Amino acid sequence: MSAWPIEPSVGIPVAIAAVVYLRGWSRLRQRLARRFRARHAVVFLAGLATLLLVLSPPIEALTLRWLSAHMVQHLVLMMVVAPMVWMGAPVVPLLVGVPRPIRGVVLAFTNGRVGRRLTRWLVHPGVGWCAFALSFWIWHVPALYELATGSDLWHHVEHACFLVSALLFWRPVILAWPARAIWPRWTMIPYLALAMAQSMPLAAILTFSDRVIYAGYSSVDDQALAGVIMWVPGSLPLLFPLLRLTVELSSGRLAIKGQHA
Repeated sequence: MSAWPIEPSVGIPVAIAAVVYLRGWSRLRQRLARRFRARHAVVFLAGLATLLLVLSPPIEALTLRWLSAHMVQHLVLMMVVAPMVWMGAPVVPLLVGVPRPIRGVVLAFTNGRVGRRLTRWLVHPGVGWCAFALSFWIWHVPALYELATGSDLWHHVEHACFLVSALLFWRPVILAWPARAIWPRWTMIPYLALAMAQSMPLAAILTFSDRVIYAGYSSVDDQALAGVIMWVPGSLPLLFPLLRLTVELSSGRLAIKGQHA
């Protein structure tokens, strides 16, 4: 356990993000009240609070003892924090909330040739899906997993990879304003389904393996529990939006058929 209830390397950036967001949100709220509602600020700040909680020193101590706790931490980062951040529609509030000189630099870069290409590449759904899957599998390779658990620096790098890749992944699903769909909306159904499927082999390996895979953990039962957590609760945040999209698209098609009947 640490004397700090909140890790400073996490708490300081999160506090800055909260202040900048609220500054921009309050300004936009005066002009675009229908676009930026109170629920956006609430869910964004709740996402940041969840991030602080899941990366707090007491939780980190548990993750070093139990693989199942570590699995919960990773799933919360990728399946809870990232979508909550997007549901706060953060792009414009964060841009408006930063000081003008910084805003000018950001706008100049994103409007430049290199910036536009980089932005288009980063927001592409294919890039988001691949980043999500690669981050998930790479950091569960035993050698890299043990590197992260044995080094504070690499542990932070691991968490940053999980969060950033999850933000890229969830962007085309949530489409927070002013984002526009690059792929047809129906493609988000296989997009989410394949994301669920790609994690199942690793979940099965952890659940049914008769030996401990990661050094530092001694319990096969704890490892099996981690696999079950990845398999069942870890799939629900992907399953719920998949079902919602299916219902919405089916209802839309039925409505169109009814109009033509």
